[in-house]
Amino acid sequence: MEYTTDLLEILNYIDPSFLDYQEWCCVGMALKFEGYTASDWDSWSQRDSKRYHKNECYRKWDSFTGSGVTGGTIVQYAKNQGWVPPITNQESGHELGWDDVIEKDEQIIIDKNWIEGREVREPNNWDPVNELITYLETLFDSTENVGYVTKTWLKDEKHLPTQGCWDRTAGKLIQQLNKCNGDIGAVLGDYNKEAGAWIRFNPLDGKGCKNSNVTDFKYALVESDSMPIAEQNAVLRELELPIACLVSSGGKSLHAIVRIEAADMREYRKRVDYLYNICKKNGLDVDTQNRNPSRLSRMPGVTRNGKKQFLVDTNIGKDSWDEWHEWIESVNDDLPDPESLDACWDDMPQLASPLIDGILRQGHKMLIAGPSKAGKSFALIEMCIAIAEGKKWLGWQCAQGRILYVNLELDRPSCLHRFKDVYNSLGIKPNNLANIDIWNLRGKSIPMDKLAPKLIRRASKKDYIAVIIDPIYKVITGDENSADQMANFCNQFDKICNELGTSVIYCHHHSKGSQGGKRSMDRASGSGVFARDPDALLDLIELDLNESHYKQLRNMSACRCCVDYLRANRPELLNELSQDDVLSQSIMIDFCKRKLGHDYYKELDTLVNNARDKATSITAWRIEGTLREFSKFPPVNLYFEYPVHVIDQDGALQDIDPDDVKPQWQKAKEKRQEQAEKNKNKKVNQFEIEFSNIEIEGREVPAEELANKLNTTPKTLLAWLGKSKKRNEDLAENFEAYYGEDGKRCIKRKDK
Repeated sequence: MEYTTDLLEILNYIDPSFLDYQEWCCVGMALKFEGYTASDWDSWSQRDSKRYHKNECYRKWDSFTGSGVTGGTIVQYAKNQGWVPPITNQESGHELGWDDVIEKDEQIIIDKNWIEGREVREPNNWDPVNELITYLETLFDSTENVGYVTKTWLKDEKHLPTQGCWDRTAGKLIQQLNKCNGDIGAVLGDYNKEAGAWIRFNPLDGKGCKNSNVTDFKYALVESDSMPIAEQNAVLRELELPIACLVSSGGKSLHAIVRIEAADMREYRKRVDYLYNICKKNGLDVDTQNRNPSRLSRMPGVTRNGKKQFLVDTNIGKDSWDEWHEWIESVNDDLPDPESLDACWDDMPQLASPLIDGILRQGHKMLIAGPSKAGKSFALIEMCIAIAEGKKWLGWQCAQGRILYVNLELDRPSCLHRFKDVYNSLGIKPNNLANIDIWNLRGKSIPMDKLAPKLIRRASKKDYIAVIIDPIYKVITGDENSADQMANFCNQFDKICNELGTSVIYCHHHSKGSQGGKRSMDRASGSGVFARDPDALLDLIELDLNESHYKQLRNMSACRCCVDYLRANRPELLNELSQDDVLSQSIMIDFCKRKLGHDYYKELDTLVNNARDKATSITAWRIEGTLREFSKFPPVNLYFEYPVHVIDQDGALQDIDPDDVKPQWQKAKEKRQEQAEKNKNKKVNQFEIEFSNIEIEGREVPAEELANKLNTTPKTLLAWLGKSKKRNEDLAENFEAYYGEDGKRCIKRKDK
């Protein structure tokens, strides 16, 4: 079986402390054979801190020559320690069953049984110097150092290259070659005509000839001697490899210097692995020992055992690696074939089950859009909980199953605490916490096209019915206002859906400016692709609450606080209250004062005041939707009462238009009215608080003392409760003045 996985990733599954000395050495030999570096071996060896010795890997590295130990050794060691290879399409041979399908390998372009060879002939009018100059001009910039070898040494009667030279730039060599009168040896040094000469195809730093001395990972060597040269030539050309130079080795092979154009060593390895894999699948058995970027290749313009090492061609095939890679992938796309409607008319496929009733099917995509402070992340966490527990989310029933929450914004402790806070606020028992997985990636986010395959790999066996990504601005690739770039970005969600059979749900922010006059699908920031790509779009827009709304919210918060307190401490008292009683804070507070003891009431009073204060921070929102699979739903109005959303049950928000829809004059008028109402209610609230503070001490409430607490005069205070123009209806409805035992004016609650 062939493994294309990076060997460094497989090494993560091998503990060096579990290997003996010989096995440890074999890992180094295998890494060197597969084109990795001593640094890679050293980094992995450091995991065995007890036996690790600094520089030991580097000392041994040079001694590893021709060991025959390959990457398969590393794979086997990993298996021995519990690593399970990923499933590939290249399974080991087995007997086919009746239901087995023979699938085409989508990366095979050439049928090796029908290769027509293209003959390669030695040039008759040979100009060795010009060939070498052409080679240098094609591969190198004039300022780049070139490595070459003309000297050899004997081992087992075989001529092997020395390290050679790397002291001159391509420009300097070309200049000297133009003046050498056809004598290459005068420039590069005389070479052994039995052995030929070699040259390195990637530029060096002028300090050595190892991989670490390579300054630009431009090219890779493709060489094979397992088929006739004519067939090699045919395969190389039909594969349209981006070949910069094609050189006849003077032996049994052609040396193709292929444009690889990698940014670094890691990318170089991956591209070379891909290149060699394509060649092998198409009948060209590539020599894998040529993986290293510092590898030597045959130099054109010299002879070897009476045969010429000559330049066959330059700049053939595709112009670049990217163009060739795109061509390879497009030639063998995985797009489905068209199908006839007639064939499935009487046998329609079953629709996916709903994930959220009336909103979204399983395996489909959904976007939640809204401005900042709308609580989008909290809404997504509420959804996670609803799916995990099989509960309703904002009034819509959810299917129950496992869910993955990809957290890109919060630190890990904050994220975990937020889940617990939402659970508690919703009043849902955490019976199915195992259904929620959280992937914390704050500070580690990467572009979506890189994240998608990593997510798929981690989630492949988890049976998630939904994956939530929060938020997507952390992983957007490209310009979010570009339709084609965002189309490619959104395709990553499709990959996750298709590979995992799961729904993908994500949130995004509104564009800048007024939103009230826009359709829901036009409010999301960036290209219209965002809004038109998902199967369901839920859009949140804020509703402007006036002081009368906040008055009602404070009243309801106080009532709810009283009911909750009675339920926890004196549940039998709830039987004495009517449905109307529990909707009036004045009735509830007066009832609790009469029925509860001093300590209980003092505690409750603090809770009620805190509830009223919290009510002033509540915001109101309207959800509108654009759905692909279901009919449009009526707008849903709700409050965001940190940390959860609560549906507006009494319809108080139904007639509110978004602030952006109102004309400017109306906004100004409402603002003044709201401020006046706010001041009025501030006065009422302060009166209630100061009155309760004195009352709770169990004594009369003198008008003078209360007036001092409110920074006003007794005359003004009494006017609020009287019938003058200064009368405050809210206060006069609930409080009245009387003469106390000492003949001074006092304040009490009205009997109702």
